Amino acid sequence: MNRICFFCLLGLTVLVCGFLASCAGSAENTAKWHLNKGKELVTQGQYDDAIMECTRATELDPNLAKAYFLRGAAYYYKTQYDSAITDYSKAIELNPDLGEVYLNRAIAYCVKKQYALAIADCNKVIEIDSSMRALGYLYRGYVHAREGQRDLATADRDRAIQIDPSLVYSAMSVIYRI
Repeated sequence: MNRICFFCLLGLTVLVCGFLASCAGSAENTAKWHLNKGKELVTQGQYDDAIMECTRATELDPNLAKAYFLRGAAYYYKTQYDSAITDYSKAIELNPDLGEVYLNRAIAYCVKKQYALAIADCNKVIEIDSSMRALGYLYRGYVHAREGQRDLATADRDRAIQIDPSLVYSAMSVIYRI
């Protein structure tokens, strides 16, 4: 009888361990589900609900940088720039190689007239993300334009167009805003 109980207990232990292991993996999947739901809500303009979904995602997986990034975007659209910057900064802390996060944070800094911080983030985009380098120059030029530095704005605009000629119309708005 003891051998039977031992094998039953062993079998039960294996089942429980397997269940717990599967639950650990499901938290990430659930976090990703909330992240995807948050993306959907942001595209629909439902920013409060998107913030809730992204918050749930970060509760389930505190290392999910994209959830902080998306929640930051929702805060930005709600003109809650400090909250947006906080979330963008957390996303960068978790994954410092996401050029799009630096670019979004630069835009939020620019809105708050924190131009030096905006330029630093644009410089980081230019440095780390070749796929977004042209946008880094374009937005840095925009920040220079906001500061009234026409020569720097023009140089950055020209560099952006040189890298990606399709930005010519976007770049024109940088110069017209000077």
